[in-house]
Amino acid sequence: MSDIQDYGSRLSDASSRKLGTFSYLPAMTDEEIRKQIQYIVDKGWNPAIEHVEPEHAGDTYWYMWKLPMFGETDVDRILAEIEACKKANPGHHVRLIGYDNYRQTQGTAMLVYRAEIPV
Repeated sequence: MSDIQDYGSRLSDASSRKLGTFSYLPAMTDEEIRKQIQYIVDKGWNPAIEHVEPEHAGDTYWYMWKLPMFGETDVDRILAEIEACKKANPGHHVRLIGYDNYRQTQGTAMLVYRAEIPV
């Protein structure tokens, strides 16, 4: 049997915490984020953006950035909203959610910006 890797995520170290889909992988490039947004649009899911202070990232509640973008299919417009959220909330993590209307749940949620955490 092979050894199982410990990811080293600890409550005492905010920079080590894992934050949902893809957080165990290296940070996505801008092009990879664009592809994930296109996937959300192609599935017919409604994109929504949330943000939170790094020290509260493990909490259930994140702040919603505006309302979900019901029916939005323009990837560039969604990316522009992510950038606006980052600019308006410096020092916050930002995540993108794809709401599935049919199943009435999140189809996906992923961190699209990890804020720098002061040491």
